[in-house]
Amino acid sequence: ENGLDYEACLVAQCDALVDALTRQKAKLLTKVTKEREHKLKVVWDQINHCTLKLRQSTGLMEYCLEVIKENDPSGFLQISDALIKRVQVSQEQWVKGALEPKVSAEFDLTLDSEPLLQSIHQLDFIQMKFPVTVPPVPLLQLEKCCTRNNSVTLAWRMPPLSHNPVEGYILELDDGDGGQFREVYVGKETLCTIDGLHFNSTYNARVKAFNSSGVGPYSKTVILQTSDVAWFTFDPSSAHRDIVLSNDNQTATCNSYDDRVVLGTAAFSKGVHYWELHVDRYDNHPDPAFGIARINVVKDMMLGKDDKAWAMYVDNNRSWFMHCNSHTNRTEGGVSKGATVGVLLDLNKHNLTFYINGQQQGPPAFENVEGVFMPALSLNRNVQVSLLHFSPTYP
Repeated sequence: ENGLDYEACLVAQCDALVDALTRQKAKLLTKVTKEREHKLKVVWDQINHCTLKLRQSTGLMEYCLEVIKENDPSGFLQISDALIKRVQVSQEQWVKGALEPKVSAEFDLTLDSEPLLQSIHQLDFIQMKFPVTVPPVPLLQLEKCCTRNNSVTLAWRMPPLSHNPVEGYILELDDGDGGQFREVYVGKETLCTIDGLHFNSTYNARVKAFNSSGVGPYSKTVILQTSDVAWFTFDPSSAHRDIVLSNDNQTATCNSYDDRVVLGTAAFSKGVHYWELHVDRYDNHPDPAFGIARINVVKDMMLGKDDKAWAMYVDNNRSWFMHCNSHTNRTEGGVSKGATVGVLLDLNKHNLTFYINGQQQGPPAFENVEGVFMPALSLNRNVQVSLLHFSPTYP
């Protein structure tokens, strides 16, 4: 019974090869047909051209015969030079434009079937030296495993002298809080970087290999610690096109008189995070807005006017909190050139607080904030703001 199944499998494989050859044959015949039609079209165009030239030459000959019958020698001499030139030009046009073939009668197509014939003659059964079983345990390359900011990179390889084929790998990571593992990568690569993890978190990772026989055992678990403090810049890839970034994407201004939004490159979903921004330039009393936003925040208006952002906008005298275009908690005290604005996002207590020059600006601005947030800023051409280069400690 097993032999019958194998025969059926062999017949199916050979039929697939025949079908592939038949399809390729049809493609090649189509190319030959198109080449033939092209050559015929060129030949017919040249025949039509020759027919037209023949009619023109016949007319010229008849005209010359009539001129020869001219009895007035002086009249004949006046037009003889022109007739001679016309005859010469007509002859040159025949030689160059009509008598020379435009296409070759031969087909410039050569089919080299010898390599395929050799492959067919060499087609035979492969005698497996080793039985195919599940792959062995992958070896984590600890010297290549690392963390950067809130990203982790893992590398692995199969042990030497491993004869079992590997079709791919499954990389698993826990939730950074001792929870269950989940698949984060399935594929053939042996190096993988996972972005967007929690800051100040410890992750456990493991990998296993698989092939047609099944899934192999897990590797040893590697423990990776993400950065304690978030380091980020402004994100040029998601910023509004009017935003102008400089200083390695740590300084932002704008080309427009309207407010435009730029986000940071980090995303926060848990923990306590504090960052400060320095007002480098402040002209004509604009209202820059500082805060947090979702990745899909509207970027062509002031931060906080839609439901994807939570912000404090401030002029030179006072500030307001804004979310969903709702303005609350007007507070005296504004910004000027050289001012520092601090943003405290406490996702343990789920609130957002703002500071100006180290002093808290009003009460906690927003409560019950949950989810994934990115640092955000909106400004126009009258303001320039920079992220501070150090890692500040919140007040």
